[in-house]
Amino acid sequence: MMNIRVSSEKNISQEKIIALYKANQWSAAKKPETLYRALLNSHTLITAWDNDTLVGLGNAISDGYLVVYFPHLLVLPSYQKKGVGKTIMSELMKVYKGFHMQMLSSDHQAIAFYEKMGFSKAGDTQAMWIYDGKEH
Repeated sequence: MMNIRVSSEKNISQEKIIALYKANQWSAAKKPETLYRALLNSHTLITAWDNDTLVGLGNAISDGYLVVYFPHLLVLPSYQKKGVGKTIMSELMKVYKGFHMQMLSSDHQAIAFYEKMGFSKAGDTQAMWIYDGKEH
């Protein structure tokens, strides 16, 4: 991997976050204030930096003891497939090691990545949602 620094500090500008979401064409970028507050209120937020450029982030929502959900993992397209996502996910998984349930939902393009990280299909469960986006 390149010389990437990861951080759990939450002192990050809204502009840098929105730029990352726009670069990945995530609809949450259309709600900048809400997205920013949501990320800062995550149980854990891990960011990846190349100097002062935000190149990736991942977050977790958790009860802090038993269950954790990993809703977002984004890497700038030009930094993808270089170990940034793996590093972010590994840092998140360290925090929640031993939790009874670690869960996420994945688009088909990312399933192989998450399988390499140790995730597997959740039995016969079916993901369900009410979603205000169009990219999935």
